[in-house]
Amino acid sequence: MNLQKIKDREQLDKRVPSMPWYVEKFINFKLPDLSPSSLLEYVRDYETFFNWLMREGLTTAEKMSDIPIEALEKLKMDEIDSFRMELSTRREHANTRTTISRKLSSLRSLFHYLSQIAEDDDFYPLLKRNVMAKVSIKRTHKPKDTAAKLEGKLLQEEEITEFIAYINEHYATDVADNKQALYAHELNHTRDACIVSLVLNSGLRVSELVNLNLDDLDLKKKLLYVYRKGSNDDTFKTPVFFRQDALTNLESYLQQREVRYHAPKREKALFLALANGKKEGSRMTKRAVQEMVIKYAKRFGKPYLSVHKLRHSFATDYYLSNDLYKTQEQLGHASPETTQIYAHLTDKTMEEAIDKRRSQES
Repeated sequence: MNLQKIKDREQLDKRVPSMPWYVEKFINFKLPDLSPSSLLEYVRDYETFFNWLMREGLTTAEKMSDIPIEALEKLKMDEIDSFRMELSTRREHANTRTTISRKLSSLRSLFHYLSQIAEDDDFYPLLKRNVMAKVSIKRTHKPKDTAAKLEGKLLQEEEITEFIAYINEHYATDVADNKQALYAHELNHTRDACIVSLVLNSGLRVSELVNLNLDDLDLKKKLLYVYRKGSNDDTFKTPVFFRQDALTNLESYLQQREVRYHAPKREKALFLALANGKKEGSRMTKRAVQEMVIKYAKRFGKPYLSVHKLRHSFATDYYLSNDLYKTQEQLGHASPETTQIYAHLTDKTMEEAIDKRRSQES
């Protein structure tokens, strides 16, 4: 089990006992199929909902674990609408439309389980009336809309190699009058270029990247072995292809990893950081990788770039040479609908490339 899953499982085990008994039953039912990270999101959503129930006087229970299942049966559509309104308007807990849809979807999953799957001793459903069955949850992001938001915010063609070259070489010129920034760049530029190159040539998620270990890397076959998001099978790592362009950066970093980051033998992480005051390197965090990309992106003149947009940049480029389902497999998307954004993006990319070629020929 990777580090994030271990932490999320610990959090899950800590928080579930504070839930009503029927929620614990639902979580146990879902445990073989969903990752601890996904189930932890469910529990957080239920905490929000149950706290609202108590605050609104829709149950006489004084703590979440005591809320009876009958309180769910008595809920009216007006009250569910009030909960939705609460999520969108409470100043200190304002949620985006996507977050609201997710929270309502979490509730629908719980109510569906209690009314359609779980049974009492007499084989009757635990929940006799399911108000959430009446709630329609609209899809908040259509592939075409997502593609429109990403237009002009991704790296294309030569920009990919230019950005990696900038990290390796030209950033130092831009920070020449900053000794601290120069020192950090001298120490880390090979590692940083390797990370960016790997994402731009494989489409890894940042969580997959930071969880990589040395033995997850097969340079000969150009494969990485990663725990995929949403998978709860901790015995299997998915092989993910990376392109030849990443190989040189990987080899350069591996030559430096042990000496430059004083890697202890027990540390298996592929990407290391040497924290201030520490004598030995340790696994890089998601936040460190994200901040590193933003730092270079701003100086490069692309302040909107992020690790996730680097992944989008790879996917758009990859889709130009591959079909939808191959791109879906490479990126680890659960549904081809998610991958469809690249169909819309590549239409625009091809149009721009054709226009560029025409202007060069004329």
